[in-house]
Amino acid sequence: MTKPWLASYQAGVPHNVNLNEFASIPEVMQQSVLKYRDRPAFINMGKSITYGELDQLSIQFAAYLQQTLKLPFGTRIAVMMPNLLQYPVAIFGILRAGYVVVNVNPLYTPRELQHQLNDSGAEAILILANFAHTLEKIISNTAIKTTIITEIGDLLGFPKGLLVNSVVRYVKKMVPNYTLPGHTTFNKVLKQGQSNTLQSVPLTHDDIAFLQYTGGTTGVAKGAMLTHGNIVANMQQAHAWISPVVTEGQEMIVTALPLYHIFSLTANCMVFSKIGATNLLITNPRDIPDFIKTLGKYPVTCITGVNTLFNALLNNPEFAKLNFGNWKLALGGGMAVQHAVADKWQKTTKVPLVEAYGLTETSPAAMMNPMNTLEFNGMIGLPIPMTDAVIRDDAGAEVPVGERGELYIRGPQVMKGYWQRPEDTADILGADGFLATGDIAVMKPSGFFQIVDRKKDMILVSGFNVYPNEIEDVVANHPGVLEVACIGVADEKTGEAIKLVIVKKDPNLTPEEIIEFCRGQLTNYKVPRIIAFSDSLPKSNVGKILRRELRN
Repeated sequence: MTKPWLASYQAGVPHNVNLNEFASIPEVMQQSVLKYRDRPAFINMGKSITYGELDQLSIQFAAYLQQTLKLPFGTRIAVMMPNLLQYPVAIFGILRAGYVVVNVNPLYTPRELQHQLNDSGAEAILILANFAHTLEKIISNTAIKTTIITEIGDLLGFPKGLLVNSVVRYVKKMVPNYTLPGHTTFNKVLKQGQSNTLQSVPLTHDDIAFLQYTGGTTGVAKGAMLTHGNIVANMQQAHAWISPVVTEGQEMIVTALPLYHIFSLTANCMVFSKIGATNLLITNPRDIPDFIKTLGKYPVTCITGVNTLFNALLNNPEFAKLNFGNWKLALGGGMAVQHAVADKWQKTTKVPLVEAYGLTETSPAAMMNPMNTLEFNGMIGLPIPMTDAVIRDDAGAEVPVGERGELYIRGPQVMKGYWQRPEDTADILGADGFLATGDIAVMKPSGFFQIVDRKKDMILVSGFNVYPNEIEDVVANHPGVLEVACIGVADEKTGEAIKLVIVKKDPNLTPEEIIEFCRGQLTNYKVPRIIAFSDSLPKSNVGKILRRELRN
């Protein structure tokens, strides 16, 4: 097991943090509101809202849910949109009213959305109009009773908001037709909430804050139950770790990763809001030219991202022309940071790209490299305060320093378990509190950890988990497929890419046909990039497909 002194490898980082300082996420936010009321909390599309405005708007949203809808404590509410000002308003409102946020990828297909809504038991959903047509197709098969629809410009003020909404709907035609009888709108909700009084709700560390969905080996996504205690702990831990380089009330962090992803949700929205920073929300980070233009308008100091995002920025010549004089922290996570990208990043920005490690199940931060790291080292770092890490063999015994084994994590940020899945929870979370990560790692004599392989069949595409069983289940339904196996292969752009090996039932089956079929059933990042055909698939003596042999 790691030694306590490793957690204070950086000067000034404590071994422990005060887990009892805050009982809940809303308590943390109330402190920020008191300290930084007039400071911009979030900026998007040129519009900013202060911490005081965020406080008032989230109260209005919460009051509507609590007083108008009269939802009972613990009701699950889905949120399905990209990075917009409405996002923090909604999630902080949901949490302060005593409800549970179910984050939903807005690019989900109807099949994926239906599974998540039904598995979580969500009774209400806030959804961007651009994706309402997806909900229309499956809402009758779910428990959703209340639908709140928002449009991109809803919080941009008049007349800008009206203009943006008109252009998006009528000029760019980005809002497909939909019919959702009985729905209400985000701005109507805020207006109605104004006339209601929010009743204070006592929250504890044990209350669930988020059902954060992650892929499963059974082929379906599972909801990790992240409690207020989990998230508050991770906020405290991460703040302690980055404290040598950030100044409270003075930072501006680039939030390009979607807030529905656990990395951006905790690292940007939660941790940096705790220290009174301004979150610069990027709605469409794939539009690299516009992204870079936005960066040039603001006094940015910090950025988080995945390797593919950093690489995309570096490969646009306009990025190098930015003024990086204020930049002080670049944190990479979600997927492995490539050495070439880290080197080029440091050469371009003069700021090291610091790698961190975590899982949805750990809220997510578990390890980080020290903030005084001068150059990329290929390691995932050291355990953050109050976090234990151990490497074990297949029998569960701890291995000596320098030997390979599965990485296990224990700490106050480790999830409560999987929503309504006690068997899956028992498979990954031991009685001793250690979580099996599925990653094969080595601990160096210095105490630093390095990921060397993956025990699970999970594929990591641009920081998003993809589980082969789900892809295989979809493709197996194609009438031209006899058998299928899904594996991950190295990819320079996305870290890993999805490859299918198929045994044909229809001799005329083509790769293009398979890819098109997948596009109708799977989110874009889950769609296979490589299709190969074979006469047979390698199997064990009991008929199990041996994916590892295909990878080898």
